[in-house]
Amino acid sequence: MYDLLIQISQAHVLFKGTHTFEDLIFDWEKGTHWAITGDSGTSLTAFLETIRGNTVISSGLITRPFAASYLAEKQKEGAVHSFRDLIAYVSQRYEFRNRSNLQNFYFQQRFNSSESEEAATVREILSEVQPKISGPWNLENVSILLRLEALLDKSLLKLSNGETRRLAIAVGLMRQPRVYLMDQPMTGLDVKSRQEFGEILKVIISKGVHIILTTSSNEIPEGITHVARLTNSGIEKSWAVSEFHLIGKQEQNFSFDWELLASLLSKRLSGNPEVIRMENLSIKYGEKQILKNLNWEVKLGERWLLRGKNGSGKSTLISLLIGENPQAYAQNLWLFGRKRGTGESIWDVKRPTGFVAPELSRFFPANQTCRKVILSGLFDTMGLFKKVSAEQEALAESWMKLFQLESFANIPISRLSLENQRWTLLARALIKQPKILILDEASQGMDEYQRKLFKETIQKICELTSITLIYVSHYSEDVPKAVDRVFELKSIE
Repeated sequence: MYDLLIQISQAHVLFKGTHTFEDLIFDWEKGTHWAITGDSGTSLTAFLETIRGNTVISSGLITRPFAASYLAEKQKEGAVHSFRDLIAYVSQRYEFRNRSNLQNFYFQQRFNSSESEEAATVREILSEVQPKISGPWNLENVSILLRLEALLDKSLLKLSNGETRRLAIAVGLMRQPRVYLMDQPMTGLDVKSRQEFGEILKVIISKGVHIILTTSSNEIPEGITHVARLTNSGIEKSWAVSEFHLIGKQEQNFSFDWELLASLLSKRLSGNPEVIRMENLSIKYGEKQILKNLNWEVKLGERWLLRGKNGSGKSTLISLLIGENPQAYAQNLWLFGRKRGTGESIWDVKRPTGFVAPELSRFFPANQTCRKVILSGLFDTMGLFKKVSAEQEALAESWMKLFQLESFANIPISRLSLENQRWTLLARALIKQPKILILDEASQGMDEYQRKLFKETIQKICELTSITLIYVSHYSEDVPKAVDRVFELKSIE
């Protein structure tokens, strides 16, 4: 008789009010570690949330034998308890809060040294975790394992996307879990970190932790013993990792209305041929050198890949280009032919610039719906705070139709799925016909198919217009073929 950790039997599952699985069957045996793949990012998340007890099971059953002895012990003691005490979970969503326990950071705050102190440091975040059980993990060994030693006294707001992901994994370990659930944990990690991820998993597993993670089918890390493919019906097929192949995987044949896209975009973008110029640009925060002696020129219509390891300064560089970093005024930096600090306003920088980054969605006020977020792009504000014209409303409707967001028009962005958040932010960036589009890991959080569709959409935009593009991605397969130039940042040791 095999030793079960979790068993799901013929479960009909509702996730966020939607029927997600019709007949979910899954046996998780002790000693096995699973990678779950599939075409729907929402379904993958729902699978993990079912294990966590955060979905509604209208029929069928889920049992969690791994927690039975713990629950019996706590019940005998009369202590408050839950099987969740033994589970750690890494979400794709940003979960960290400021010192006031509010998630109300605003975007510019990341680049203002004095204001970033409202956010806790990495050391404080890790030290504040209060596990329900004892275990092997402490500040020292999680910092070493996740390469956080040099970041311990760094503000949360100063972390790159990849550094934030590593911190989230470390926080989960500090809970001393017996079961660790990870939703696309390699998203946002650079190539080196992704290569190291399997070694990290093996160390975690060696301490007695059982792991299930969601991932793309071409990215199964070491340490994983089994792979399953998930559909809306449930587990379609499973393999031992040594037998896992992508034979016969069908591609979905779906694309957007490219004629509608063409009608929404300006074909030729005129103006100063010089979009970006920097000479010996250097940025420091206190004694920490972030960027040093950068020289870069970007001309109208060029398409660039901005590349560099986690922590190499990509986000800081982008903050200078989108008008959010006050240090721009002390640099030899020209945007659209005009030197920063010569009387231009921040709106002069923002107006011709479209920007998408996954973290943007968390900086919008709670009442900002999909429609309002898209319309806010016309005014370069983090939310819509003024009345719009009928023509502007119609324009937003067209963008929602293009990206199939019409049914989500009045849903707050915080409640949208991650893929629909990304399409909303892309529509917000494009609605004003920008001269330059800056995409910072813009398809992060999308499933495999959505990432391909996003890449194809950006390629079409490049083919249809003379827009300048700066594309940031750690995944070479996500980069459109129109991108033919590379600017690489080297980490400063």
